Amino acid sequence: MNQRKKGLNTICTHTGEVKDEQFKGAISPLYMSTSYAFEDVDVKRYPRYFNTPNQEALSKKVAALEHAEAGLIFGSGMAAVSTALMAFLKAGDHIVLQRAIYGGTYNLVNEEFERFGIEFSFTDGFRPEDFEAKIKANTKVIYIETPSNPLLAITDLAATAELAKKHGLISMIDNTFASPVNQNPIDFGIDVVIHSATKYMGGHSDICAGAVATTQENIERIFSLAKNLGGSLSDYTVWLLERSMKTMGIRVRAQNENAQKMAEFLHAHDDIENVYYPGLPSHPDYELAKSQMHGFGGMMSFELEEGLDASRFQKELQLIKSSMSLAGVESTVLSPSQTSHALLGPEERTHQGIKDGLIRFSVGIEETKDLIADIEQALKKVRNATVVATH
Repeated sequence: MNQRKKGLNTICTHTGEVKDEQFKGAISPLYMSTSYAFEDVDVKRYPRYFNTPNQEALSKKVAALEHAEAGLIFGSGMAAVSTALMAFLKAGDHIVLQRAIYGGTYNLVNEEFERFGIEFSFTDGFRPEDFEAKIKANTKVIYIETPSNPLLAITDLAATAELAKKHGLISMIDNTFASPVNQNPIDFGIDVVIHSATKYMGGHSDICAGAVATTQENIERIFSLAKNLGGSLSDYTVWLLERSMKTMGIRVRAQNENAQKMAEFLHAHDDIENVYYPGLPSHPDYELAKSQMHGFGGMMSFELEEGLDASRFQKELQLIKSSMSLAGVESTVLSPSQTSHALLGPEERTHQGIKDGLIRFSVGIEETKDLIADIEQALKKVRNATVVATH
């Protein structure tokens, strides 16, 4: 049966399973061996070659979910990002990236590429003309992230892919915030799709992993570098990740629904100045998001009204956790200026529109009435403390 014909939850549940031929168990057996036979075998298996039974099988699930020919599983999202980028770039090449990307990716490019002899240009905008203005004769890659981290700006997938093909470039996207549930960039012509599988693919805040999905030809190119860099994932974590991905469709759709309700609640609240969520009609990219996303995702950011302490607000939350990561079944908040984008420095954060009081909100699967009650009680305490402080 063609993977594209299967429903999302069917792919999540069944594609990329390792069949238990010996005992007929319902789930994939776990192969923990780091040493396999090399004589009279079709495949010489080795964990660093990304081809143990569990690694190989789960890569097929990732590829099916992203409508790709092939996939690879990595030890972290940054292992996936760095390996994919370096597979298509060498000394003397140039890359165009949108400036509003994950802080770790920005730091990789800004701090490391120069010593490898790789040129780079960041765009402040998200439109095709912003990218085209930065293209040079030696440009090889266009790299985007949509929705962006942390302000949820939307980049036009089809237009970006068309631009890349026009100039003979490889187009890459960090699709972590959307997840394969909400967005499939390959359907719009994007060449390489990257995920921090730590996030929605893992979904339970207990796995660190990365993933890449693309053509078989591109995967072979990425693998040729990956096997030397050694960013493979342990089979036990691969097995846990497969378990988690079985419920990804159900989890993410529930988070979509909750996030929409929470965004509408925050948008209407007197104590909230700005809400950044592509599912709100007030979002400048709302129509574009509707045209290329199946759901608007579980991520948003917001700012409190002037005078209200964002740090104190987060400390007063009782149900919603203050946490460094995102996309778990539990709702979490963080300050990008202190975490994901701390290394950018205050000037660069200001340039990107990331205020010190910005709060990134990863919406979980709890009952929204409980999340609303938690936010209300925290805001009340911050308001009261502000009133006392001004008298």
